[in-house]
Amino acid sequence: MANNVQVDAVGDACPIPVVKTLKALASLGGAGTVETLVDNEVAVQNLTRMAHEKGCEVSSEQLGERRFRVTLIAPEGMSVVDGEADEASCLVPAAKNLVIQVSSDTMGAGSDELGRSLMKAFVYAVTQQDELPATMLFYNGGAHLTCEGSPCLDDLKALAEQGVEILTCGTCLNYYGIADKLAVGEVTNMYVICQKLEQASRVVRP
Repeated sequence: MANNVQVDAVGDACPIPVVKTLKALASLGGAGTVETLVDNEVAVQNLTRMAHEKGCEVSSEQLGERRFRVTLIAPEGMSVVDGEADEASCLVPAAKNLVIQVSSDTMGAGSDELGRSLMKAFVYAVTQQDELPATMLFYNGGAHLTCEGSPCLDDLKALAEQGVEILTCGTCLNYYGIADKLAVGEVTNMYVICQKLEQASRVVRP
C-alpha cells in the first residue's frame, strides 16, 4: 500500500479538503504521509484540527499566494474510517469573531435594482474570503435574503455549511409575512442580535 499520498484540494470548499485527506489517510493502511494542497488558510486550519483529532503529526507551509501545503504523518496502527468527516472539522476560526450585519436587501443608496445586484455580489464575495465571518445577522429588509426566492440563497447556504452562523430577526420575518419562507439559518431575536454585536471583535455592515 502507498506510504505517501498527494491530494489536490485547491479550489475545493469545506468539507471536501478534509474528506479527501481522510480518504488518503485511509488508503495508507498504516504509517505514512499525506500532503494536501489547498488555497486558503481556513482549509489549513480545518486540516490541522482534523490531524490533531486523528493523532497525526501535522505541519503546513505557504507555497505562494493562495496556495498552501499541509503535511500529515500518520502513525502505525491509526484507524481511519474511509471518508469520515464531521462538522467539527470545518469550523470558522474562533480567534476572530467577525460579524456581518445586513439590514437591507439592497446595498447603498440610489437605484434599488443596482443595490440588489451589489448585495448579491457582496454575499458572494464573502464566500471567497480567507477569513469567514463567525456570524451574519439579517434584520429589517435584510430578512428577505435568507428566505425562499433570495438571489443570495445558494451562497448563504454555502457559508452555513462552512460553519458561519446565519441568524434572521424573527420580528422582521413576521412583519414581512415571510416567517414560513426562511430557507437558511435560524430565527433569532433582538437580545441575541445585541449580544452578538457586543461580543464581536469586528462588525461589517455593507
